[in-house]
Amino acid sequence: MGERLRGEVLHVVSPAELDDYDLDDDVRALAESRYLLVCWRGGSPSIFQRLKLILARSTLEPVTLIADDGVEEGEIITATVEETDTAGVYDVLDVEYDD
Repeated sequence: MGERLRGEVLHVVSPAELDDYDLDDDVRALAESRYLLVCWRGGSPSIFQRLKLILARSTLEPVTLIADDGVEEGEIITATVEETDTAGVYDVLDVEYDD
């Protein structure tokens, strides 16, 4: 069983668009015919949460998910993921869409 990760999808890269991006060789091999989902870990932070992060001199953590299916940008998802050998990149086992 993998780790549960909740995040807001910021950007989606379809398999047809992979050549348009400068991807690490390991990531390209993992994403060969799959989608790359760039997400904020933890979901969509409110204005208050963003201000708190700025004051704490912290940042939102972006992660890249490699999924079989595309997702709409702006969606909040909860995914069961497994870590890959590349930091910040996860292989998606299952996706749930938050309402």
